[in-house]
Amino acid sequence: MSWGPSAPLRALVLVLLAMAAWRDIATRTIPDTVSLLLVVAGVLWRTLNGVAAVWSSSGMALLLFMLLLAAHARGMLGGGDVKLMTAIAVGLSPFDCLRFIIATAIAGGVLAITYLVMSYQLRGRNRAAHSSFLNRVAAIESWRIRRRASLPYGVAIAAGGAFVLLWSGDL
Repeated sequence: MSWGPSAPLRALVLVLLAMAAWRDIATRTIPDTVSLLLVVAGVLWRTLNGVAAVWSSSGMALLLFMLLLAAHARGMLGGGDVKLMTAIAVGLSPFDCLRFIIATAIAGGVLAITYLVMSYQLRGRNRAAHSSFLNRVAAIESWRIRRRASLPYGVAIAAGGAFVLLWSGDL
């Protein structure tokens, strides 16, 4: 695949997705600036495809936002996750937005299974924070698992966004 003139914009979006995923793991929050920058990048990208592309993407993002807002109101999804998914949808065609939702759902399933496996493996263990950075992250996550904390769903959202970004013609 040739990224052409949009290569810097795609690279920026990939970096923003990685930042969102990492912050969600570390703090269970997604910075608003990441979502805002994703919206700006998405509008810029869709503008290259014409005004109609911007409107169709914005309409799809609005529909997705309304559906996700209902899920958030029922406690099924965090507010940062809603903003992140909506921000990514702004840069996608309606078809690729559907692909993004499916890819995110699959990545979310993998994330949930990973956490289930981790919860069984870490049951009863009290890992001290060792010198390894990954061991410290594992210790923190095992503490969160024992307390039944929320999953860092921003990781699944970022994975779904990266999948569509890398394997489609859209941003």
